[in-house]
Amino acid sequence: MRSLIALSAAALLVSAGSALAAPASVSVTVGPELQKKFDKTYGVREAERLTAELRKSVESELAKSTAHDGARIELILTDVKPNRPTFKQLGDTPGLSMESFGVGGASIEGRIVAADGREQPVKYSWYESDITQAYGNWIWHDAEWTFDRFARRLARGQEVAKR
Repeated sequence: MRSLIALSAAALLVSAGSALAAPASVSVTVGPELQKKFDKTYGVREAERLTAELRKSVESELAKSTAHDGARIELILTDVKPNRPTFKQLGDTPGLSMESFGVGGASIEGRIVAADGREQPVKYSWYESDITQAYGNWIWHDAEWTFDRFARRLARGQEVAKR
């Protein structure tokens, strides 16, 4: 009877330990070349919005998974293309309209530093290739789609350094 209780207690401790593992910490920055685009073309406000959206997508998906518990995930947004003109572009270019649209997407790079110190590179990108898919989209639709796809793959523990 005592061995059964000891075994149950050990199993409980093991499951509690995995349940108490710290979630991954996520940081997102903008690459230097993309920062120039934000400063000159898209607007600084857009950089803040997109980095927050990428971090939120990754944190949300990782909260549903234990794939990278205790890890530090450092992401760099290296490129984005809007589906529609940003507010800065509209203000800077007379005649440009929110009716204008195109294909968009994003590229993400970085690394995952596991709790034991191992590093894994991260690189992912996706851009829409069919203009007919872009008409009903808002400014950053395809970029946010890329963030969500990346976050789901990361949470499933799938290799994301292939592209």
